[in-house]
Amino acid sequence: MAGFGLPNFGQLAEAFKKAKEIQQNAQKLQDELESMEIEGKSDDEMVKVWINGNQLPLRVEVNENIAIADKEKIEKNILEAIQKAHESSTTTMKERMNDLTGGLNLNLPGLDNSDS
Repeated sequence: MAGFGLPNFGQLAEAFKKAKEIQQNAQKLQDELESMEIEGKSDDEMVKVWINGNQLPLRVEVNENIAIADKEKIEKNILEAIQKAHESSTTTMKERMNDLTGGLNLNLPGLDNSDS
């Protein structure tokens, strides 16, 4: 009796197959994000930071000329570099997740679907 708005068995089986495929590919994606190195740099390129696709900081590079800058300028440069790396990493993660799910709106925690 499919009269109660339930999907037929074929649709249900296909949905489970798709869910299993997404689950398998999610681990591959997680490994890929973990191994990425995404760079962010301040506007004047005095500070560069690298984070992976999961927003884990990896390393920082500072131009030797930054030593003559004042404290506020150094802080601004560090913040700019971190923000740009984070933005790029987040965008990359959202794009990869969208590719993985085929555009399904899964409403996953930490991913704001309203701006993708």
